[in-house]
Amino acid sequence: MPRSVNSVASRARRKKVLKQTRGYFLARKNVWTVAKNAHEKALQYAYRDRRTKKRNFRGLWIQRINAACRLHGMSYSEFMGLIHKNNIELNRKTLADLAMNNPNAFEAIVKSLKK
Repeated sequence: MPRSVNSVASRARRKKVLKQTRGYFLARKNVWTVAKNAHEKALQYAYRDRRTKKRNFRGLWIQRINAACRLHGMSYSEFMGLIHKNNIELNRKTLADLAMNNPNAFEAIVKSLKK
């Protein structure tokens, strides 16, 4: 009896990976073993960096809030301490957006905290 291999499914699996590696450099796009390794590594990086992105954005928001606070004579830690003490329910993302795009509103928040 001849050996039975499911070459249709195997070829489909290879085609799927090669389609996803289109645009990679040199052999990473068309040599099966190299492409498979490159694709697996890319998936690892994507998984890791979805979490890293959250950290990076939080750091960016803190820098923006700090810069805006310094313009009004207050440090970031003082500002956030007063925000929590006065039960102002604005997160860092919103505060950073106000600091960048609506400085007057941010200044009003700082003035209300200084009272």
